[in-house]
Formats: sequence, C-alpha cells, structure tokens
Amino acid sequence: MKKIFIAAVAAMTMGSVWAKPSASPVDYVNTLMGTAIKGEGGSAPFVGTPHAMTNFMPQTRENKMGTMAYIYDDKSIMGFMGSHQPTIWMGDYGYMSLMPQTGTDVRPLPGDRALPYTHDCEKATPYRYSVDLQAPEGKLHVEMSAASRAAVMQFTFPRKAQQRVILQGINLNPALGDWANDYGPRLEKLRGWVKVDLDNNEIVGYNPDRQSAQIGPETPNFKGYFVVRFNRPIKGHGTWDGDKVYRDKAELTGTRMGAFVEFGNSDGKPVVAHVGTSFISVEQARANLDKEVGSKSLDALAQSTREAWNNVLSKMSVETDNLDDKTIFYTAIYLNYRFPREFSEDGRYYSAMDDKVHEGISYNDFSLWDTFRATHPLLTLLEPEMTGDMITGLLNMYKEGGWLPMWPNPSYTNIMIATHADAVIADAYMKGIRNYDVNLAYEAMRKDAMTPPDADTQRRYGDRDRWTSYEARAGASFYHTIGYVPDDRTAESVSRTLEYALDDWCVARVALDMNKVDDYNALMRWSQNYRNQYCKEKGFMLPRKYDGTFIDINDHDRHGLTEGSKWTYLFCVMQDIPGMIEMMGGNEAFAAKLDQNFDGGHYRHDNEPGHHYIYLYDYCGQPRKAQALIRKTIRDNYHNAPDGFNGNDDCGQMSAWYLFSVMGFYPVTPASNVFALGAPQFRRMTIDVTSPKTGESHTVTIEAKNLSEKNMHVSGVTIDGTPIDGNFITYDQLLHASNITFTMCE
Repeated sequence: MKKIFIAAVAAMTMGSVWAKPSASPVDYVNTLMGTAIKGEGGSAPFVGTPHAMTNFMPQTRENKMGTMAYIYDDKSIMGFMGSHQPTIWMGDYGYMSLMPQTGTDVRPLPGDRALPYTHDCEKATPYRYSVDLQAPEGKLHVEMSAASRAAVMQFTFPRKAQQRVILQGINLNPALGDWANDYGPRLEKLRGWVKVDLDNNEIVGYNPDRQSAQIGPETPNFKGYFVVRFNRPIKGHGTWDGDKVYRDKAELTGTRMGAFVEFGNSDGKPVVAHVGTSFISVEQARANLDKEVGSKSLDALAQSTREAWNNVLSKMSVETDNLDDKTIFYTAIYLNYRFPREFSEDGRYYSAMDDKVHEGISYNDFSLWDTFRATHPLLTLLEPEMTGDMITGLLNMYKEGGWLPMWPNPSYTNIMIATHADAVIADAYMKGIRNYDVNLAYEAMRKDAMTPPDADTQRRYGDRDRWTSYEARAGASFYHTIGYVPDDRTAESVSRTLEYALDDWCVARVALDMNKVDDYNALMRWSQNYRNQYCKEKGFMLPRKYDGTFIDINDHDRHGLTEGSKWTYLFCVMQDIPGMIEMMGGNEAFAAKLDQNFDGGHYRHDNEPGHHYIYLYDYCGQPRKAQALIRKTIRDNYHNAPDGFNGNDDCGQMSAWYLFSVMGFYPVTPASNVFALGAPQFRRMTIDVTSPKTGESHTVTIEAKNLSEKNMHVSGVTIDGTPIDGNFITYDQLLHASNITFTMCE
C-alpha cells in the first residue's frame, strides 16, 4: 500500500533470540519484524492461530488508518487489544482493549493509563506474548495467548498493589480525525455499549466502530461483540466516558468509553481474563470463548496455538547455518498465514456486504491488489482446499453485495484499483481447484469484466474518495470503447488500463475452459488494451486524454498512476510479455530498458506492481541478470530486525515474493500455470505440495548444488533427473516433482 518513509528513525537491528539448535519452526518466527516506523510499522506482534478472526496484541498507541496499534519505537503500552486492523493502510473495526492498572485513582484514557516498558522485558511469538510493565509499585507482568476468536490474558500485579483492569470498548477520538479517519457526524450515530455483569463475573459489550467507514457503505447493524470473564470475584467496578469515571455504575453507552473492575490488593497471584469476540452477538462471543478456550490455562492454550503454527510452518523447510536467514524464512511463512482472516463462527458469519448474518463460509481482509501476485499462488500450492474456501468467501460477498470486493475491510472499500479477485479465482481454477461454485465464480468475474460501475462516465473515482457506490473497474465504459481509460475522465488512468487488461486475460482463460467463446474473444481483445497506453515516442506507459493526446510526465510524477512512477508501471504487462517485448523493440531493446530501470535506481521493491520485473529477464534471454538481482534484492530488502521489510509486508505479499524467490521460481502471470525460474538462495529446501484433485501431499526437495557467495548463477536445472530446457517450469511439473536440482556457478 502507500509507501511513506520516515527517515528520522535510525535503523535498528535485532539478533534472533527465538530459536535453539533443536527448535521447532515456530521458534524461528520473529513477530517483531516489520513493526518499526522506519519499516512503515505495517506489521504487529499478533497472537493467535493461523488466519485468526481476531488478532490479540499489545497496544502502544491509538490506532487509525495510517497507524498500527503497535509501533516498536514507542516506549509505553496502553492496552492489550483484540484488533481487526490488517495492515497500516486499512482501518480497525470492532476492536476492544484491556489494560491492568494499579493505584487508587481510575485513569481510563489511553495516554493516562499507559505504562513504560523496554524490549529487553518483551517476548513475542505467534502463540504467546509477555512483557513487564513498569508500574509505580514495581513490575507488572502481562502474558497472553490466543486462538482464533478468543484469548487468555494474565496480569500479575506487584504485591499489595491495587488490582484493576480497564476495558476500552470504543475509541472514537476526534483528535485522531484526518483524511483517513474523519469522525464528524459519526459521533452521533456510533455508540458503543458496555456492561459489568457481576452475576457472571464478566464484562460484556459491543463496538460498532469501523475506522474506514467513510470509504465504504453504511452498515448500521455492524458490531464487534466481546465477553471478558475473570478468574477472581469482582470487588469493585464502574464505567467511564472520556475522563469521567462512574464508580459502581455497571452499564453505559458512549463514543470513547469503557468499564473497569477491581480485585483488591495483590497477593502475587495473577488476575486472569478470558476474552471472547464475535461479529454476531454477545452470546456467540461467549460460545466462541467456551469452544476455543473453555477451561484451558494460558499454558495449555499457548501449547495448542503453538502446535497449530508448527503444523503450517512445517509445510516448508530450509537448511542453513545462518540463524537470521532461517528466522526471515519462517517469519515469511508465518506472515502468509495471517490473512485473509477467518470470519465464520460455528458455521455462521456476519456479512458487512448486506449487513446481515448468514450460514456458511466467510473470510475477510483480502489485500487483493497486493496478494494476487504471490501470496495466493503460494497458498494454492500449500493449501488448495483452503484456497477454495477463500474463494467461496469472496463469492458470498458477491451474492450479498453484488460485486466481488477489491479490499474488504470488512465491507467494500474503493481502496486500490482493478478487480484482482478475478486473477485469484482464475489462477485457482486453472490449477484445478474447484471446491466452490464455479458457475457463480464465472458469473462474478464476468460482471467485473463486462459491467461498468454506477455513474462510470460522471465520476473520477479518486483514491480513497468518500463512498458513493462500488468502484469496480472505474472507467470501464471508456476502456471498452476507445481502448484505454482516459486521464481527463478517470483517476489513476494508466494503472487502470494496464491492470484491467491483466484481469481480462485471467477471466478469458476461464472462459475458454468453460467454452464461453464469445466472451473469450472479447476478453482477449481487451487484454491487448495495454498497447493503447504505450507512447512509443517517449518509451513509457503515459496518461492519455479522451481525444488521444498523451501527457508527458517526469520520472517522479505519479500523475495517472497508482502508487508509483512511470517506471513502476512501464513493465506492468504480465499477460502478454512477448507482445510487450515486441512493442518495445525486441529482446535487446527490452533488456536495455530493464537495465536502465535497475541500474538507474528506479526499481521499488516496496511497491508491488514491480514484483515480477526481475523475472522479465527470463523472457528476453538474459536470465543471469535476474539471478544476480534476486540475491541483491533479498539482501537489500529483508532483515531480521524491527525494520525488517523495505516497506510493509502488505498482508503477505512481500514475504511471498521472498519465499518464491529463495525457492528459485516465481509466478509471474496468474492463471498461466507457468513459473519463471530464478536462483535458489539455500543449499536445500523442501515444500509440501498438495494436489487439488486428490488432496494428497508430497514433499518437493529443492537443491542448489555448489551454492556459494560467488556461485549465484544457474548453469542448469533438472526435475527428477530430467534437464529443463529454457527458463520456465509448469505447475504440473512442480505438482508431480520429487526433486528439483539447480546447479550453481559463477
């Protein structure tokens, strides 16, 4: 998403402290990678199972779109959240927070309740988080573990200190309002509710806030419900609204408020809070808590969540003596198992597309503009059945809202461009993943390709405009008639033309397989529209007016483009790379332009549209350049540190690029079933590949013979002893391989 660098923070390094020589895969995961401001702070030390519905995490600041709730650079913690913010550029929704507190005065506001801490006293893993807070009376130790929808939080107070837990149920803070989070009249509509239930020793409530509500449709029934059950009898209680405290008042509604409970002075034994969450009801939150935690101790819950992570992390393995490299590798797998998040609860789910509860499967927070490139192709190899379930989730959104989503959070938002759910579905379909309604899938993709959005010729559909209606392929009316999206009619015109052409090609692949010949012919014709955006005189994809006039822009101008310069989108064509090469003058001229891109410092690995650019050297006969650039790009952009990504991870895409690239191949074109070869970065790796037809898995071993600092290039590749001719392998070859061997050379 948006790549804004804050240079004032010095680079931080952090050695791997997670793993011992006999460690399991999860012990190598560093959940603090990507949490520093310098790395954009786009990640967080989430605790919970893979694809968890609710992410439990420490809170160092009040979050909003543009700021995560945890930033490594912060010096204090103000709560322990049940959050649903997937990444820095999207909003949180239905969140809640707990914070232990000592002293006689109730201090409920985030800044007042925050306590200092140091990273020396912090331990973060996917299954357990612990930290020592510096309370006035001494050390206040906090631990938590979580499943998908429920958590256990444990607070050990200093001896003889007052034991209090503050709950924040909603945080509509006008001070946080800006372009991405303008509350305004929402304060009158959105009111959270909280109740201290002394009979059940619980706090219950709901939070209706969606921080990205202004860029999506209204959802009056949306609520994030919670139940917090304590292990000790509540001795004192109250509610609070802003800086006003109402002792002994058990129930309250408001916009920046919550509750508190007290347990007398500490005897050194912990206060334990069992937390359940739901988007359906308080009763469902309680059911989720009973099902996922029940009577489990924190230790028992941590152990079961640890096992859940080891089960998925063990689907890939690596042999290396470099502990930092091993940490980056397993952290990358971990990051690809966080999103999209589960949204079903016991076979039901709340849909923010029609604001109702349904039966069935649901996933949410799909970062499709990013993840169609590598994250979803990786999941098709590791988790084909789950991939089909995710597609079912997308199709349920289509049924309930009328369109496949671009970036659901949790409802429609018009963030980013194009309809890359089409690419995700088509890629899975072409690989034989069919455990969803394929006819409905084609209907949904066809609508994306064929039907312009409402008032298409009257609206520009700018980035993060306030909601009017679903954007889909804005400018499609022009794209279908004059062959491109005109810059004087629709925002981000160049990027739209190029990305729509890719999606058309993906849908065409499915149309041909389903014998939709007329659709196929139209879609393939539109997939060539990228040619209409290329200005041969200037040698770039440039904005173009409705009358056909090109608009020249400089190297740093983003006019007509989505999050990038004209270099970012120059090689954006994935669906017809030979045609793009021919259009730009043939192999030598194309390679020279690629050289200029990389040698001139124009390549931005932190920006997803260019993630396949290195591999384009395969297509113009110069694979050695790709092989050298892969190593350089990995070493420049991935580090075992809080600023460990150049840019944020974007819900797995940065990490998926890394995983494919260290394996030695990359899925350049979705729905093609072809991988471009690169250069493996470890002497031996394995990946457990699952057949979508049989459901059976087998291990593919990837070896890099003679790999060394000097030997970064590839002299030959064999699959089960048979040499590969050329620079590509197919999905079918990978699916049936046992051993892929790269012979490395200088």
